[in-house]
Amino acid sequence: MPSYNTLIDSLRSLLGILELESKSSLYQDTIAICDYLERPVYRIAVFAPFNHGKSTLLNALLGSKTLPIDLIPTTGAAICISYGEELSTEIALKDGTKIEQKGIKILKQYAILDSDRRMKNEVTEIKVFCSHSWLKTGIEFLDLPGTNDREAQNDLVRDKLLSADLVIHVLDARKLMTLEEREHLKDWLQDRGITTVIFVVNFLNLLTIQEQQDVENRLYFVAESFRSTLPQGISNIYCVDALPALRARLKGDRANAKTTGITTLESALQNLVNLDRAGKNKLQRAIKITQKLLEQAAFKQQEIETKIAAQTEKITKQIQVRQKAEKLIQQSFDRSIADFQGWLYLPKLLANYQASLAIALQQTRFDSWLELEFQPDVLKQQQTINKWVEQGSDFFQYNNPQLLKIDFPHSPIIQLPEYTSKEEEDLVSINQSYIPQELNFLLQRKTGAVVLGGANYLINKILTKSPAPNNNSIPQTPKISSQIYIDAAELYLQKFSDRINNILNEYEKLAREYITYMPPARDRITITENHQLQLLNNIVNSLSVEISQLN
Repeated sequence: MPSYNTLIDSLRSLLGILELESKSSLYQDTIAICDYLERPVYRIAVFAPFNHGKSTLLNALLGSKTLPIDLIPTTGAAICISYGEELSTEIALKDGTKIEQKGIKILKQYAILDSDRRMKNEVTEIKVFCSHSWLKTGIEFLDLPGTNDREAQNDLVRDKLLSADLVIHVLDARKLMTLEEREHLKDWLQDRGITTVIFVVNFLNLLTIQEQQDVENRLYFVAESFRSTLPQGISNIYCVDALPALRARLKGDRANAKTTGITTLESALQNLVNLDRAGKNKLQRAIKITQKLLEQAAFKQQEIETKIAAQTEKITKQIQVRQKAEKLIQQSFDRSIADFQGWLYLPKLLANYQASLAIALQQTRFDSWLELEFQPDVLKQQQTINKWVEQGSDFFQYNNPQLLKIDFPHSPIIQLPEYTSKEEEDLVSINQSYIPQELNFLLQRKTGAVVLGGANYLINKILTKSPAPNNNSIPQTPKISSQIYIDAAELYLQKFSDRINNILNEYEKLAREYITYMPPARDRITITENHQLQLLNNIVNSLSVEISQLN
């Protein structure tokens, strides 16, 4: 018999990728077929509606009362009959407990339907061991629950049928092939590749000769679709009177047993088992389920490809939007840098702030000038630049962007020449008293220096036209002192301009990181889907090769 290990692994892998519901028919069928391919024994399953005599037929084949046949309600669980030295029963429960007893009395407790005709939920498997010679050769029988009572029993039977090498379908001659039975033949057997089916008609002895002939004719057409898979010379229709056959076997009456049809059926089963030891039926069953899985895989492939295409389109649009945003943000950032650099242009900076700074230095109020006049203007430039960096970081999802920081030089240190006490008094007097209030106000405006033609000229003009406190002439030292403040203001602004320009040059390089969009090589979801698709394609190709090699 060939090894199906590679095929089993591929089927289980494909089942995982397809992500089928565990309760779906295809999922259950795949699990069952894998278990079936792994099982070394030859399994013969017997199924029928309730009260069709299937347990009686099995007992007749085994020549003993191995299964209960006189209990109502009847079998509510699948019972596997295997070889054992003596008749015994093993019950496996869901909690892992195994109960073993000699004989079959324990079946009354666990294998029989309850008063509501339901199976016992705590039972997972029932085994009966029997010393029949057939069983010793690696054959086992499976007595399945009746199929016309409850949905749970039907589901159990459907799943178990796929694990059988040969199926015996027991029919009642008095109501041959109901609509439900015909549906089961198609849905449970043919559509799942189960073609090794033997039809056994029971209770034929209760009919007249003419009725028996009518039944056989009808059955011939029903069974025809299953006949092509059987070896030549072996029929798939047998008439067996199960209860008379069992009674004859229990009495050892071979002649009467032969008249019941049991020996003819037994001989056919032996031939079928011997001819199918090579596992041809296993392979055909596996091919049928594999084809269904491959059909499902094709739908899954299309689903993944559609998802990848949609995701790729979405990513492409996102990249295009971000690239447009990148261009706008970078242009705005560059413009804000250029505006700040233009604002820092020294001639412009001196024209706007030198005069007011010189006056502030003369009046020893540098901190006030810095806080109220200069810093607010610098802050506007700084905020404009940082705004675009923050927008870029937020839009392109960069965390904790490093923003532009501006630090200001300390107040200039004014080095005044030494004067006599009288000269100092005059200087203080000039500084504090000789600048008219209206001109002092004008100086602190940015247009002051422009209006009067430069800081030096402006201050000297103010000092020259300011009235003296007495008729004495004003010394020349105040003019020198005003130039000191003007020069100090120029030096301060020059240092500030140089320093901030250097900071801007460095920051411009640093900020590019936060306003530059880096398109992803591949979206994370797309990577996952591509990997799933590749894995699915590989397994599908592998399954196709394995099936062709085994076929």
